[in-house]
Amino acid sequence: MSRPLTRRQLLGAGGVAALGLGVSIGVPPLMNRLLPGGEPGKLLRSALPLPARYAAELPVPAVLKPVRSDAGADYYEITARRATARLLPGHDTEVWGYQGTFPGPTLESRSGRRTVVTHRSELPRPTAVHLHGGHTPHDSDGHPLDLVGSAAHHDMPGMGDMPGTAGAEGATVLPQRDYTYPMAQRAATLWYHDHTMGFTGPQVYRGLAGFHLVRDEEEAALGLPQGPHELPLMIADRSFAADGSFAYPGLPGGAPGVQDAYMNGVLGDVMLVNGAPWPLARVERTWYRLRLLNASNARRLRLALDPQPGGGGALVQIGSDGGLLERPLRHDAVDLAPAERCDVLVDFSRYPAGTRVRLRNRLGDGPTGEVMAFEVGSAAGDNGFRLPERLSSVERLDPAKAVNTRTFVFQKGKQHWTVNGQEYRPGRSIAAPRLGRIEVWRFVTDFHHPVHLHLDPFQVLGRAGGGPGANDAGWKDTVDVLPAQGVEVAVRFNDYAGRFLLHCHNLEHEDMAMMAEFTTTE
Repeated sequence: MSRPLTRRQLLGAGGVAALGLGVSIGVPPLMNRLLPGGEPGKLLRSALPLPARYAAELPVPAVLKPVRSDAGADYYEITARRATARLLPGHDTEVWGYQGTFPGPTLESRSGRRTVVTHRSELPRPTAVHLHGGHTPHDSDGHPLDLVGSAAHHDMPGMGDMPGTAGAEGATVLPQRDYTYPMAQRAATLWYHDHTMGFTGPQVYRGLAGFHLVRDEEEAALGLPQGPHELPLMIADRSFAADGSFAYPGLPGGAPGVQDAYMNGVLGDVMLVNGAPWPLARVERTWYRLRLLNASNARRLRLALDPQPGGGGALVQIGSDGGLLERPLRHDAVDLAPAERCDVLVDFSRYPAGTRVRLRNRLGDGPTGEVMAFEVGSAAGDNGFRLPERLSSVERLDPAKAVNTRTFVFQKGKQHWTVNGQEYRPGRSIAAPRLGRIEVWRFVTDFHHPVHLHLDPFQVLGRAGGGPGANDAGWKDTVDVLPAQGVEVAVRFNDYAGRFLLHCHNLEHEDMAMMAEFTTTE
């Protein structure tokens, strides 16, 4: 049975070396570069006046209909292309969007029913599409070098010269790719986004992201709020140039990566929800389901309602990255690192009619401390929902049955970010877990890193020798690892042999080589 790491082991001299890694993180030199509130990254200020808050109505992404269906599958077609959107009043913004929208259209799948998505791209650069949270064979996982685009996209300036991009010459670019998702997984809030090697940060920033919701019979039996009472909320900070275009500190000539000043991550000063700045949603006095997604490149969120209703506990968590929890959990606030999701219920009948309830980010300052608002109407609007005491049966992975314990150190190198002291190199596998076997994986870091595993979710066992955090419940696929802290998770990979990815989901870190491959074997 594995033993949890203590804080002394993590911070003491040679603590990581004692784990057999041959490196020692000590007290991280980047700690003094965190912004107030513990934010990693650097704020990029917009060059135009920020829009008024709560003036825009909350948009809800359209649900994409399949182009055809048969007895075993639903088939979709999506094209990534440039389009013009009115994100800010008085200005047009060029977005790179799936179907030309930001966010992209929402896909809905049934657990156990295959979904096939044909992706094409008309963008200036190729794309790779990753279904984040999907239990997916490796050839549909969106490997960073399995690209969609034209033959001209083989010429990606600077790719071979950038630290962490060795091996990029192995990229394959096809005019279209069919991504097959078996959907052998529980109901959950997934999302799809670009995963192109060296360019994930700027391409997601320009709009390449959308929801993919999985539904099943267990979830349907709960009678959760649906229709207009179910709101997917994609939260993303962005900054804008004087002409209304997205501002991003990329490198000259379109090379991969980011300017040195923003290597720790890019923070925007405009909070977008479903592509609208600080929007307003008009709600009835009844239960709502909010599917919260942090789609920011680097910004962490601590979301809370203001004012809190009498008695607190306004955010009733029912699900995490990998679907339903066993029981509802009441929170005054929930933390979301980039790529994390939290499925919550809010009973707006706890507020008097006419109340404006703000969704705030307690880790933000000034404008970035506000996210959106809800205007509570006078209509009772009872949708008949009653909160159950139990939601689901969640299998527990027993760490005592682990066949292996592995440690992964996320650390800054001289020019790039590393995993176990190495920058990403396609084709180099750093672990070979066996399918169907439980393992304990330890993540150790010198900075804020939201660590994401492909293929299967995991369960958080503890942090720095203690138990899991307040927002670690249920099945997770992304976990926020804090500076000089260790997190232990139990994971079991199933069904699909092949190469998959482990990486930081701070997209600037990912683009600057903080990624590694592992190979699942029979």
